[in-house]
Amino acid sequence: MKAVAITQRVSVVPNYCERFDCLDQGWTKFLAACGLLPVLLPNVIEVALALSEGTDIAGLVLTGGNDLAALAERRELPVLGVCRGMQVIQQRFAIQLRRVEGHVVQRQIIRIEGEPREVNSYHHFAAFDSRPPLDVWAVADDGVIKAIRHSTQPITGIMWHPERSAPFSPADVTLFRRVFAIE
Repeated sequence: MKAVAITQRVSVVPNYCERFDCLDQGWTKFLAACGLLPVLLPNVIEVALALSEGTDIAGLVLTGGNDLAALAERRELPVLGVCRGMQVIQQRFAIQLRRVEGHVVQRQIIRIEGEPREVNSYHHFAAFDSRPPLDVWAVADDGVIKAIRHSTQPITGIMWHPERSAPFSPADVTLFRRVFAIE
């Protein structure tokens, strides 16, 4: 299995004055189904960078958390942003996000390279426009961009959560295997 770095979100428990790094357990199962071994990155940037640079990783999955896209770019590693991770990529390329309604649903039909596909959707912010070097390859019926690819670098973004599908979508497994060069 190839190792892939994966970011986590921060969860704050005020009653205990604690901050936790969190990752849905579905990610570990999904990445294993893709032939990938997750290396969980903490939300302490210095430690995350040291861990990333000291480990032989095949790429970076942005699920949220700190923006480590610059590290991946410097090391020429593939990046796959999921939901907030795709938004991080869009913001890195100055793509404007705005608040949207109707995109927190368990099932939504979108068009992926022109073909209809059912995915989930759990976001309140989205982009309706893009520009080079980001190419759009999936959209919702209302024009919300659901997937992007960089035209020359190994950077991909999707707005659905493949780890929340049961069973996992073969198309999503194929996408992750392709991005991270798993034969």
